[in-house]
Amino acid sequence: MERLRTPDENFEGLSGFDFAPHYADVADPSGGEALRMAYLDEGPRDGQTVVLLHGEPSWSYLYRFMIRGLVEAGHRVVAPDLIGFGRSDKPSERKEYTYARHVGWVRELLFDQLELHDVTLFARTGAA
Repeated sequence: MERLRTPDENFEGLSGFDFAPHYADVADPSGGEALRMAYLDEGPRDGQTVVLLHGEPSWSYLYRFMIRGLVEAGHRVVAPDLIGFGRSDKPSERKEYTYARHVGWVRELLFDQLELHDVTLFARTGAA
């Protein structure tokens, strides 16, 4: 699968968004090289975990104000950039973006790699 990657310098200096990015490799369902999926992981590791999922056409930047308040309240906040958005890799072919693939990529990141459990999910669809 061919993919695009937005250069990191494009994300420098964003107002209110000084969070450190984290990256994980998630499987390419077609068997090619893994895709890089970006996510934020803020707050205490032993706090109740809140997962913030964005919709189209946004990315984790959508939650820049919520993250601070949740962390101040003692929560761990994980906010992935879905594949195709924000700092995550972007497959170049439209056919690569399926619901099943997005579910698989998010599952792999949150539950297989980060080993999260007992999370509170907040999801927003549409633009900010």
